[in-house]
Amino acid sequence: MSALLWALVAVPLAAGTLLGVTGRRWNRQAPALGVAAAVVTLVLAVAAALLRPAASTPLLAGIEAGLRVDGLSAVMVVTVAAVTVAVLVFAAGEFGTEANRGRFFGLMLLFAGGMLVTVTATTLPPLLMAWEAMGATSWALIGYRWHEPERARAADVAFLTTRTADLGLYLAAGAALAGGVGSLRLDALPTAASPWLQVVAAGVVVAALGKSAQLPFSFWLSRAMEGPGPVSALLHSAAMVAAGAYLLLRLAPLQAATGWAGPLVAWIGVGTALLLGLVAVAQTDLKQLLAASTAAQVGFMVLGAGCAAVAAATTQFVAHAATKAGLFLAASAWLSALGTKRLPALRGAARSHRVVGAAFTAGALALAGVPPLSLWAAKDEVLAAAGEHGWGLHLAGFAAAVVSALYSVKALWYVWRPLPRDAAAGYDSEQRGTRRVTPLMRAPLLVLALAAATLGVLALPGPAGWLRAAVGGAGEPSPQPWEVALSAGTALAVAAFAWWRGPRPLPAIGWAAGWLGLERAARKLIVRPVMALARFLADFDERVIDATVQRLARATLSVARLSAGFDDRRIDGAVQGVARASLAAARWSARADDGGIDAVVGTVAAGVRRLGRWARRPQTGLLHQYYAQAVIGLAALLLLVLLMG
Repeated sequence: MSALLWALVAVPLAAGTLLGVTGRRWNRQAPALGVAAAVVTLVLAVAAALLRPAASTPLLAGIEAGLRVDGLSAVMVVTVAAVTVAVLVFAAGEFGTEANRGRFFGLMLLFAGGMLVTVTATTLPPLLMAWEAMGATSWALIGYRWHEPERARAADVAFLTTRTADLGLYLAAGAALAGGVGSLRLDALPTAASPWLQVVAAGVVVAALGKSAQLPFSFWLSRAMEGPGPVSALLHSAAMVAAGAYLLLRLAPLQAATGWAGPLVAWIGVGTALLLGLVAVAQTDLKQLLAASTAAQVGFMVLGAGCAAVAAATTQFVAHAATKAGLFLAASAWLSALGTKRLPALRGAARSHRVVGAAFTAGALALAGVPPLSLWAAKDEVLAAAGEHGWGLHLAGFAAAVVSALYSVKALWYVWRPLPRDAAAGYDSEQRGTRRVTPLMRAPLLVLALAAATLGVLALPGPAGWLRAAVGGAGEPSPQPWEVALSAGTALAVAAFAWWRGPRPLPAIGWAAGWLGLERAARKLIVRPVMALARFLADFDERVIDATVQRLARATLSVARLSAGFDDRRIDGAVQGVARASLAAARWSARADDGGIDAVVGTVAAGVRRLGRWARRPQTGLLHQYYAQAVIGLAALLLLVLLMG
């Protein structure tokens, strides 16, 4: 049984490594190989969800690398694998042979493998390895078109922001060891001794909020939109941003043990859902609107995690994964065909590409919470749990649900307007469009649209009861009939208002267009002080430390010269005597085996030179390359663990 679990994570990791290493050499075969590996992974994920395997292997003294598929991770692995298949099929139709498809499909599979390890890990070491692998591959994927400086800088911003938050997991691991949790098992973290328990919880919360683009880390998601459309569809639907929410769901007992973590997480989640929803309303770029809405919708998952509503948040995760993957892929299809993602330039896009338009409509209406589509039911489940923790949380969550209808219908209004006579004038603002959408791009859009429309069945009494039993959410509240009716009526009314209002901006939310100024604040409060400190330390090193070293060197040289002048004649005589003896010994040694020793020394020297050249290659002085080397080492260690298992 454990072989099934090892295979589940090994297939995407091994296939991704192979494709990434081969790069362009298998450029034509890469899409087929990548999709085949993803399909095999999906089959293994379904089998694992049914059989619930567990596996572990010793890693360090008293610490194991453990993986297990339980009720919660069963839902996660199937969702992640299914979305990966859909996204890679779409990418096979979008990426031409001029692109480095081996590198792209390899990185996507490596990322998916990291996410699968994350949602099945039972101990902190494999979780940390997978967390690092996701961070490194997301950086490479966002900056996939690295030759364009703006995209490379955007990848750096996203990476450094999430990397800063990721340090919380290392803090949590250290605090857990100090608090007596020597096994580093996730289910044992709530037993850490105080005050280390509080430190463990704080580290986990920071890492999870950063990965899920929750306040105050949300701005990195805006910069991540510089990546290709399929990257956004995978990373920002079923993976990456969902990883933080999953971690909070998995460690709900840890939040409960502290007393403060749960309420804090719930309020940050609902605050993100409301404020980032307003950011989405203020956007005029389709991918930026979808990015802000992603942070907002993940906010509902985080709200559910803070309220210990594991089943409700899991329903939100599944529904959002299908919905948002479809929306990002539709936006990518229009960008590929028309060369733009600006909403004013996309007027009539749904009419000119009707399959894409139909899929986008299904996803946008689900995102708006229109009944009976999936996210309408999922949000009501989360809001019912929030109501158990106070009317303030419930009202804020309800307001965030209202805002989601505004930004969803705003996007629909643009793409369904009549096609302007001069429509082509707005095209090709981002890239040169192909003016077509291939069949491979259309097929996954229709599948995801169907899922976005129907996955709300998970909130119906029968499936909801099964899901609660599977994920350990027995006893979670369900929405009352009047709450369901109020939610449906409000969503329809707000959607009608948004359609009537059209493109006219809401005057009170202009401040939200710049993503709340979060990146500017981070640069002013964190980046500038850190850079100023770095410049000060560099100047101190150059002026003080280097000058001191130079003075010491001059003093040492003076002492050496003084010593050389002391009793020069006696020392010279002794030296000459030693030299004559050494010369005689050297002549004898040369006669003994002149050629043999020379050959040995020459061989050793050549080997040392060769090793030196290899050792110099990774010493580039570039931090991100050192990080990549560390990630490769962690990946190698993870593969070794898999082989040992």
